[in-house]
Amino acid sequence: MKFVETIKNIWTIEELRKRLLITLLLVFVYRLGCYVVLPGINPADLAALSKFASSSGLMQLLDMFSGGAFSQASIFALGIMPYITASIVIQLLGMVLPAFQKMQREGESGRQKLNQYTRYLTVAILCLQGPAYLINLQHQLTAAGGSVSMGVWTLLYLTIILAAGSMFIMWLGERITDRGIGNGISFIILVGIIARLPGSLYYEFVSRLPGSTGSEGGMVMFIVELILLFAVTVGAVLLVQGTRKVPVQYAKRIVGNKQYGGARQYIPLKVNAAGVMPIIFAQAIMFIPLTLSGFGSADGGTGFFATFSDINGFWYNLVYFIMIVAFTYFYTAITVRPTQMAEDMKRNNGFIPGVKPGKKTAEYLDSIMSRITLPGSIFLGIVAILPAFARFFGISQNFAQFFGGTSLLILVGVVLDTLTQIESHLMMHHYDGLMKEGKIKGRTTGSAY
Repeated sequence: MKFVETIKNIWTIEELRKRLLITLLLVFVYRLGCYVVLPGINPADLAALSKFASSSGLMQLLDMFSGGAFSQASIFALGIMPYITASIVIQLLGMVLPAFQKMQREGESGRQKLNQYTRYLTVAILCLQGPAYLINLQHQLTAAGGSVSMGVWTLLYLTIILAAGSMFIMWLGERITDRGIGNGISFIILVGIIARLPGSLYYEFVSRLPGSTGSEGGMVMFIVELILLFAVTVGAVLLVQGTRKVPVQYAKRIVGNKQYGGARQYIPLKVNAAGVMPIIFAQAIMFIPLTLSGFGSADGGTGFFATFSDINGFWYNLVYFIMIVAFTYFYTAITVRPTQMAEDMKRNNGFIPGVKPGKKTAEYLDSIMSRITLPGSIFLGIVAILPAFARFFGISQNFAQFFGGTSLLILVGVVLDTLTQIESHLMMHHYDGLMKEGKIKGRTTGSAY
């Protein structure tokens, strides 16, 4: 009953209702576009592409990120990953080039310039990925007996359509962020993942029925898989929400005969302050070999491209794990600024017991963040490569993607962020939240002083 009452409260708040309806409308537009096939492609011939996408693990992952648009030769086939790749490059440039560092310090105007450069770079990446996707599409459809011919002009205008589709998705994501609920780009990725979950669950259930291929263990194995999936999900939630509290003591100020302050408060430092962004960044980088090889099959390639297109391989998972750990430190360094936190504490007459205000406090906070980020990043990396172990123990390729990995962590992180925003709207209008305690822990790292 409390859940029904909360839904009524959400509908009562006009601003929140509008934001939810706008989000649902834009998501509907996105899902509708995933089924709009490129001009000149016969939809009846796309079974070959679907089979190819499901046979190659990395291609299957790319298809999941695009919500199935990749295997359906949709105008949204390239999805949102080119934009994420461009964002990574721009953020890395912000660490090494003074001009980009200056723009990062310019506030809103600098952010707008960086966003514009990100869009330009996204278009450049799309101009490389578009022809690679189309050439692979022609190869797969021809091999399956379909009739498709792509000359230079056909490649050109289809590449423009694919680029426009991805830029439109990016625009939808920005509109969701501005006028809807949650982070738009992450929400679009979430929708693509959720769209694949029912089919994967049904396929796994059918495959465990007696007489089916891969039915070892039967329904008992299927129930065990569900229990393990629940356990991994709980672990992912704890990873996203985990905090460590650093005590902060207000300095006592004596005015006349009255004392003010003296109460102990805390700075909540996140075990994983970067959230799911390291996994999204690392996955975007791991897609680069696939793009350079022309979206070719891992089975048909050799050497470097074959190695880093095999999501079950040792080297792929090792590099993926290392990149997640590195990106966790990188993104934490961007989002958590101990120097600024120490300055704010000093201005508010706050201090950490036993630590001098100012530089020493900043160094102390930085050392705390380094210590708690290491186990958080390692656990994040382990959860990310769990699908490889799931496939090793006989779980189907489709369903294994949800045993940790990019899918689960993005799903958990984005859902918690979205619920946090809804929670804040409810609390602002003096309604009970979605949880009994009235609080959902978000991923934003802040201080309590």
